[in-house]
Amino acid sequence: MRLFFGLLSGDARSDRVVPPSGTTSHLTLFVAAAMGFLAVFALALAMTADRVADRWSEAQSQSATLRISGDAEQREARTAAVLDILAETPGIASSRPLTAEEQSALLAPWLGDDLPLGDLPLPQLIEVIAERPGYDTDALQQRLNDEVPGAVLDDHSGWRAPIVDAARGLRRLGVISLLLITGTMAATVTLAARATLAANAQVIEVLRLVGAEDRFVAGAFVRRLTVRALVGSSAGMVLGVLAVLLLPPGGETQGFLTEIGFGGLGWLAPLAVPVVTVVVAFVATGIAARQKLAEFS
Repeated sequence: MRLFFGLLSGDARSDRVVPPSGTTSHLTLFVAAAMGFLAVFALALAMTADRVADRWSEAQSQSATLRISGDAEQREARTAAVLDILAETPGIASSRPLTAEEQSALLAPWLGDDLPLGDLPLPQLIEVIAERPGYDTDALQQRLNDEVPGAVLDDHSGWRAPIVDAARGLRRLGVISLLLITGTMAATVTLAARATLAANAQVIEVLRLVGAEDRFVAGAFVRRLTVRALVGSSAGMVLGVLAVLLLPPGGETQGFLTEIGFGGLGWLAPLAVPVVTVVVAFVATGIAARQKLAEFS
């Protein structure tokens, strides 16, 4: 750790060993900025997917739908019987039958607004909201089978689980993207370090002749490239956060893509991007410098 901060603090003599500009300088700055920018979006994707998965799992775990089939008279009598059963069932906070307008609104995305739904023998739907810790789904369905034929309980697990799995899959994709970005950053600074050392081979030989230790020479290259990576990733991080802030709001049509961003303390997460970049650049350039200097021996 002392070596790490010592290298970042620099040495006025060793700073003159590494040219302040050149292709490797521009390459390191550009790649670090690009990787920092992309890392912010990968973080936003992972954190948003995590929030969506938790919200969908939480919101839908407490709700269920009862479907009552039969003709008009049967549906009316069965609906009353089902409401009585639900009122007696421990763990149910509330229940109410959906109106015809609400059922039509649910079917409109699939059947359209112009379809005369009033002429169709639609089942009666009842919304069920559970308390915590909830009720025994199997026991309730068994009682409904015995007392109210045609009443089917749907706890939404059949379609809730795939949505939650998809959101968690996106979270894994975000984490994998972060790992790939980190690997790309490490490879870039390694190549930059080796290229810079190779381009300054004669300077290194002269320094050795006058008594400079490899630690002194390596420190100059490690510090210069690490600082470049830090500056580039910091700039990319700032641009990434600004881009996330400028994403259009979802308005009334909320969807996953309109929710990408950070929330609460999550806005502090992008600050980790430059820190991780510095650590990766420090380790990668240190290894590359030692290996390249060993080749010169």
